[in-house]
Amino acid sequence: MSGDADAPRGQGEDVRHNGHRPYGEIYEDPARLRRDGSISDVTKDGVRGERPGRAALVGGHDLTGGRSEGGSGSGGRHRGGRAGRKRRKGEQPMVPEAEFTSYYGRPVLNQPAWKAQNIAGYFFLGGLAGAGSVLAAGAELTGRPVTARALKVSSAVSIAGSAAALIHDLGRPGRFANMLRVLKPTSPMSVGSWLLAAYGPAAGTAGLCAASGRLPRLGRTASVGAALLGPAVAAYTAVLASDTAVPAWHDGYRELPFVFVGSAAAAASGAALMASPLAENGPARTAALAATALENAAVKAMERRLGLVAEVYREGGGGRWMRAAEALSAAGAAGAALLAGRSRVAAGVSGAALLAASACTRLGVFQAGMASSKDPKYTVVPQRERLRAREREQQSRAGARQGASDGEEARD
Repeated sequence: MSGDADAPRGQGEDVRHNGHRPYGEIYEDPARLRRDGSISDVTKDGVRGERPGRAALVGGHDLTGGRSEGGSGSGGRHRGGRAGRKRRKGEQPMVPEAEFTSYYGRPVLNQPAWKAQNIAGYFFLGGLAGAGSVLAAGAELTGRPVTARALKVSSAVSIAGSAAALIHDLGRPGRFANMLRVLKPTSPMSVGSWLLAAYGPAAGTAGLCAASGRLPRLGRTASVGAALLGPAVAAYTAVLASDTAVPAWHDGYRELPFVFVGSAAAAASGAALMASPLAENGPARTAALAATALENAAVKAMERRLGLVAEVYREGGGGRWMRAAEALSAAGAAGAALLAGRSRVAAGVSGAALLAASACTRLGVFQAGMASSKDPKYTVVPQRERLRAREREQQSRAGARQGASDGEEARD
């Protein structure tokens, strides 16, 4: 024992520490550190031994009231003065607001399990069918039988293809039948299922009667029913997409129906230009110009309003498809306006360009939605912006109420 006690520190074992090195050999002298202010003690009377100016920096402010200009740490300069010595009333220390970059590297939303060839095809063919029925009714009323017959047949074929694409994505036909058990007006999927169930037979009957030339009265009745349901069929897929949590679709709920309706009308106009003779394609040319103008205006308005989320419509796969749609629609509209009235070939090429533009629009919207569901910033950042806007609105209302109250007190 005496030998161990007389041994120099670090060369023997201290029995009081059960064989471990004494505290002083591992750390510096606590008393000296306390004198230097490197450590402090918390007592019942407060903090003792704290070095002045060593308060933690929180939100760019130290706890002594100074403002750090050089960032956190001892290297920052502090401004003095009245503002530094006394914090404003109601001000609380805050950490610097972090800029959102990711959610632990994972998406916030579960990406829809939809496939592009199924859902984009379902959108495109359904829109072509619905708008085609409307144009077919107009052609029949204005005495254009070739155009009316072609549009009725194309609508019947298109709605069959749209239903096939939807059922293929669902996996089996029974799942579509299950959606017809109840009609829920607040559910776009339920309303859309019943729309397809009502429109499909009407469009199919009109197409069969037009192609065969039989039962003209039944065919006209079916054509009227299909024309009445056609606008809803062309637009409801946009409402269905907007009802999801996908940012590029949900945040564009105001303009997306106009995008889909314009795209559908452009496709139907293109089909009419391809099938009708020159003597009958005047209304189709006019409809093509109006449809492309509506679609492009709605897309631009949606991109302006979406802010950050609009990136997915300009970049990546969605951006490529949308740019292709814009170029094709411009070419198709120009051809319809300048050449389709004089050349059957030009009318066919213009119509094909309009059909391709509509398909590209649907693919672009689909790809943009998929991209926005993968990146969490398109979910979190707009939520924060909406929260800030709501807080500013509440503060402005509170200020207005306070001002009105002060005015009444002053009058009293």
